[in-house]
Amino acid sequence: MKKNKIETEQTIQNIIKIARYHFTEHGYTKAALEDIVKEANLTRGALYHHFQNKKGLFLAVFETVQQEVGEYVEAEAAKSNDIWVQLIRGCRAFLEGAVQSHNQRILLIDGPAVLGWDMFRKMDEKYSMNSLKEQLQLMQEKGLLKPISIEAMTHCLSGAMNEAVLWIADRRDHKEVIDEAMVVLEHLLEGLRK
Repeated sequence: MKKNKIETEQTIQNIIKIARYHFTEHGYTKAALEDIVKEANLTRGALYHHFQNKKGLFLAVFETVQQEVGEYVEAEAAKSNDIWVQLIRGCRAFLEGAVQSHNQRILLIDGPAVLGWDMFRKMDEKYSMNSLKEQLQLMQEKGLLKPISIEAMTHCLSGAMNEAVLWIADRRDHKEVIDEAMVVLEHLLEGLRK
C-alpha cells in the first residue's frame, strides 16, 4: 500500500512539473491539457482524477510556486541572526523570488486572472503574509516595533511588496530596480521601528 501512495505522489509531482513548464511557456489559456497528459504519459482521465480540471491543476502549480518563493524567503532571512536584518532580507528575497522569469507568468499574470481575486489573496496570505505577520509579531514582542496593529502593518507591507513586484517585473534590470524598491521599503520599515 505504501508503494502505491509513493507512486501516486510521484505521478502528481510529475504532472505539476510538466504543467508548470507549459503554463510558464504558453500561459494558462494556451497551455493544452492534451500536451501535458501526453508528456506525462497519462490519460486525460488520470489527470482529472488528481486535479478535477485545468484550473485545479493550475492551482496546484500556483501553490508550488508560492511555496518555493516562501521557502526562498525563509532561507534568505535565516542567513542572519539579527531579527531586523531577517525582515529586510526576507523582503528582498520575496521581490527576487516573485520576479524570477519562471515564476512571473504564474504568480503575476495568470494567478490573479485564473484563480480570481479571493483565491489569489487566500494563497498570498497562506504562503507570504502569514510569515510576514509572524516576523512582525516577534519583532513587536521584542520591543523593536511601535505598538500599532500587526494586521495593518502586514497588509500594508504585503500590498507594497506585491505592487513593487509588478513594477519590477516590467523593468529590464531587475537587480537595479529591486535595489531601488528596497531603499523605499527600508525607509517604510524604519517608520515602524520603535
